[in-house]
Amino acid sequence: MRKVFQTRVSPLAANIGLLLLRLSAGGFMLTHGYPKLQRLLSGEMRFGDPLGLGPEVSLVLAVFAEFFCSILVMLGIGTRLAVIPLIVTMSVAAFIAHGDDPFGRKELALMYLVSYVVLLLNGSGKFSVDQLLGRRK
Repeated sequence: MRKVFQTRVSPLAANIGLLLLRLSAGGFMLTHGYPKLQRLLSGEMRFGDPLGLGPEVSLVLAVFAEFFCSILVMLGIGTRLAVIPLIVTMSVAAFIAHGDDPFGRKELALMYLVSYVVLLLNGSGKFSVDQLLGRRK
């Protein structure tokens, strides 16, 4: 019963947790980024413009974050840098695009945002390309 309330975290469990977080947050975000990539490649540039940059620029930035940065996060390549565009994108989605919406409409963006902030603070963990690259130095 004591282990249920234990607060010590094993390094292995923490690294497995970071791996699961990277794979799930990155993989789930790909389901949002891939359709945007398809839209971009087809030339359909109709997209929201919450920051006033223009719909084309907004779409390109969303594709970069949601598709390409998600792949980097899943692989654990430059994770702390890769989550920055995702943090910005999810902040814009939650607080600007859905700013006036009820909580239920912004909840998903906030969940992603929290996940990416955790990865920014903790890095990619032991089971990542970042770890392999760090060993070589």
